[in-house]
Amino acid sequence: MRSLPYSSTVALAVLLAGSRGATAADTANASVVVNAQFSSRTSLKVSTELLQFDVARPDQPALAAIDFLAAARTQAGAEVVLSVEPLRGLEDPGGAAGVESSMTFAGEGDGTLGGVVASAGPTVAGQWVGSGRRAGRLLFSLRAGATGAYTVPIRFVLSAP
Repeated sequence: MRSLPYSSTVALAVLLAGSRGATAADTANASVVVNAQFSSRTSLKVSTELLQFDVARPDQPALAAIDFLAAARTQAGAEVVLSVEPLRGLEDPGGAAGVESSMTFAGEGDGTLGGVVASAGPTVAGQWVGSGRRAGRLLFSLRAGATGAYTVPIRFVLSAP
């Protein structure tokens, strides 16, 4: 067995004799300042990215629905925006471009909007404030000048600052 040198033994004995045990009445107070910054994150799931319309009569609109689940983590009070954008213009079933048509949409669910889908560029389809999950549906309506099956690829973007 190894033993401590005499000077170490004396120093240890002095430390132990001079210390007293902590009691329940002893308290310690301290302040800690924490500054955390979190980046915004978004997640978006859509049921499809291709609108499919079957126009049976040019005087009646054709409908297509897309369900979505949007989630965002952002700063308190920050705005979250869902936008839609057609990736190309409509073509008639025969393949000719420039068919006279208009596409509108209506939103179902908290924060969803309605309006006319812009032929170029994004259109705001939903707005929320703060973090959370939102589920909803966008119902698209197409009025086309000719009968037939129409498809429109569409991009969805969920953004937060």
